[in-house]
Amino acid sequence: MDKKTAEHRASQLRQTLHYHNYRYHVLDSPVISDVEYDRMLAELKDIESEFPDLATPDSPTQRVGGQPAEGFERVRHPAAILSLSNAFDPDDVRSWNARIARLDEAVVGAAYVVEPKLDGLTVVLHYEDGIFVRGATRGDGEFGEDITSNLRTIRALPLRIPVEEGGVQPPSRLVVRGEALIFREDFEAMNRRLEASGEKTFVNPRNTASGALRQLDPSLTASRPISLLCYAIVEASSDPPATQWATLELLRALGFPVSEEPVRVEDLEAAIRAARDLEARRDELPYEVDGAVLKIDDLALADRLGVVGKDPRGAIAYKFAAQEVTTLLEDIGVNVGRTGVITPYAMLQPVEVGGVTVRQATLHNFDFIAEKDIRVGDRVLIKRAGDVIPYVIGPMLESRTGREKRYRMPSRCPSCGEQLERVEGEVAVYCVNASCPAQLVRVLEHYAARGSMDIEGLGIKLAEQLVASGLVKDVADVYALNMDSLLSLEGFAEKKAENLLQAIETSKSQSLARLIIALGIRGVGDVAAADLAGHYGSLDRLQQADEDDLMTIGGIGPNLAQAIVDWMAKKRNQSLLLKLKDAGVWPEAEPPRASPASMPFEGKTFVITGTLATFTREEAKAFIESRGGKVTGSVSRRTDYLVLGDSPGSKAERARDLGVPQLDEPGLRRLAESGKDKPVDD
Repeated sequence: MDKKTAEHRASQLRQTLHYHNYRYHVLDSPVISDVEYDRMLAELKDIESEFPDLATPDSPTQRVGGQPAEGFERVRHPAAILSLSNAFDPDDVRSWNARIARLDEAVVGAAYVVEPKLDGLTVVLHYEDGIFVRGATRGDGEFGEDITSNLRTIRALPLRIPVEEGGVQPPSRLVVRGEALIFREDFEAMNRRLEASGEKTFVNPRNTASGALRQLDPSLTASRPISLLCYAIVEASSDPPATQWATLELLRALGFPVSEEPVRVEDLEAAIRAARDLEARRDELPYEVDGAVLKIDDLALADRLGVVGKDPRGAIAYKFAAQEVTTLLEDIGVNVGRTGVITPYAMLQPVEVGGVTVRQATLHNFDFIAEKDIRVGDRVLIKRAGDVIPYVIGPMLESRTGREKRYRMPSRCPSCGEQLERVEGEVAVYCVNASCPAQLVRVLEHYAARGSMDIEGLGIKLAEQLVASGLVKDVADVYALNMDSLLSLEGFAEKKAENLLQAIETSKSQSLARLIIALGIRGVGDVAAADLAGHYGSLDRLQQADEDDLMTIGGIGPNLAQAIVDWMAKKRNQSLLLKLKDAGVWPEAEPPRASPASMPFEGKTFVITGTLATFTREEAKAFIESRGGKVTGSVSRRTDYLVLGDSPGSKAERARDLGVPQLDEPGLRRLAESGKDKPVDD
C-alpha cells in the first residue's frame, strides 16, 4: 500500500471507529459486533505502524474509549483505567511477547496469570477505611460516571470490607477494578420470571447489566440480578502485592468476589495452552466471556514495560472466535413444531460465527419481529454460543437504506393450509390441525429421540419418510411396522430394517418417565416427567388426575397442571394411549423419588463428563437431583464431585488440577446408598 492510499484508508477507519466507539461506550447501542470493530482497529494499527507519521493525536489507537453519558456526575479515576490490545491466535500472542522481551529481557523467564476476559461492564470501586464510598464506570479511561447508588444494589459488592479477628486488614484507602455482570443461570431465571408475568424479556446478559447500572433510578437496578467479579487493585494507601496472582488472593481474602478460573503458569506456551483450554470451556462457564487475558505475573516488570497508546504492554487479550456478528437478513421463513407452534426463522447471507458458517437463525416469535421492527433486507446482529441454535438479537437500524420490507405474519399453516390461531395471553401462534403432516414429523422425531424413547435410527429423515408414505399416522403406529413395510421404503435393506425393528422393540422397556417425556405434553420436561412418574406410578392413574391433585406435586403450577389435564382430555390422545397400551408400551410401578428426609446429596454440587455405563446424561442428572444434589456444567472449586464416564473431556483434567474427587457410576450409586464414596484413581 502506498502512502497516499494508506492516508485515505486511515482517515476512513478513524472516522468509522470514532462513530462505533460513541455508539458502544456512550449510547450503549452498538451496530456492529466486537470482532468487526477489532478487525478495523487492527487494520488501523498496522497502517500507523508502517507509516508512523500518519498517527494523529485523536486516533482510536491512542485513547481508551468514548465520553461518559450525560445524566451522571463525572468522576476522575485515580489512575488510567486502560483497555488491552488484542491477539486473535497463538502467533499473535508470541509476537506480542517477542516485542516486549526486546524492551526488557526479564520477560523471557516471566510467569503469567491467565484470566477470563469477562463480558460485562467495567467498574471502579473506592473504599475508605474499609467502607465503600464511591463507584464509577470506566468511561473514557480518565473520567467515568458516578453510579455509586446503583452499585450499592449489587449484593456481591462488599459495602464494608469484612475484617475477621486475625484476618487481612484492608488499606485505609483502596480502589479496586472489577466487572459487573449477570451470571447465565440468573439471567435465564430472570427472563423466565418476566415471561411468566407478561413482561418484556432481555436478549443478553452484558447489555442487561450495562443498561441497568446506568439507570437513574436505583430501584430499577436492584430488580436485576447483577453480580460482580474483581481482578485488579488500581490504588492503595499501602504497598500493593508484588504479583497479579497475589493480588487476586488478597482481593479474595478481603471478601471481594473473584473468578475461580484464573491460573498461574510458568511460561508463555503454558499460558497459551491455558487460554485455549478456557476457550474450549467457554460455554461451560457460569458467565459469558469473549476471551482470555494473559498478564505478566510480576507487576513491577509489567509496570516497567509501560503503556503504548491505550494498551499496557504487560498484558494482552486473547480474543475467542466471535459469537456475535452482523449479516444480511435475506428472507424470513416459518417452521411448524410438534405442538403446532409456528416459529419464524431468519434466512441469512452466510456468515461465520463461533467457527461455524451460519445460514439460518431463530427469530423467537412473531411478536419479537414486530417489537424489534425487523425487516427483510435489514442488517441484523446474530449470536451463536456453543451448541445453542443461532438467534437474531435485532436489526442494525443505522444501516437501513430505505429498501427494507416490513414482514407480514402468515395467516395459514405453510404445511397444511389450516387457518392459524392464537391463544389469548400467549405469544405463540398455532396450527390446530391434528393431522398436519409437519407436526406429525416433529412429534415422531421427538418421540424417538435419545432423551425420550431412544429409538436408534429413527431421526428426522426417516420420520419424514414414514409420514409421507402413510405408514405412520401417530407415534403408536411405529409399533405396527414390520419387515415388509420397511423394505418398501427407499434406502432400506434387511439389515437396516432388522436394526430399526430391534430398536423399536427395545423402546417398549423404557421407563414411565421416558414415555411421559415422549408424549410431548407442553411444558413437561425431564424433571416434571420424573415427578409425575414417581407420584402416580402409571399412566392409568395420571389420566385420572385433576388440576388440584397435580398441583400438590412440587414444581407443578396451574399452567402446567392445566396443560397436562387438557392433553389427557383430548380424544385423539386417549386413542393414542390405548394403542400404546395394546402395543405393550405401558410401563408401571416406578419407585417413588427420594423423599425430602432421605437426601444424601443435599448441598452437594456435581459435574458429569464422558459416557456412563447405564445412565444417559439426563438420567444421571435426574438421579442426582432427586437426591438433593445440584448438577452444573463446569468444574470449579465449588464442585464437590466429578462423575466420570468413558471418553471424558477437559473437565477431568480440570478436576484433578483443583483436587475435586472423581466418581465412576458405581461410586455414584454407593454414595447415594451410604453417603460414602471411593473416588476413581487418577
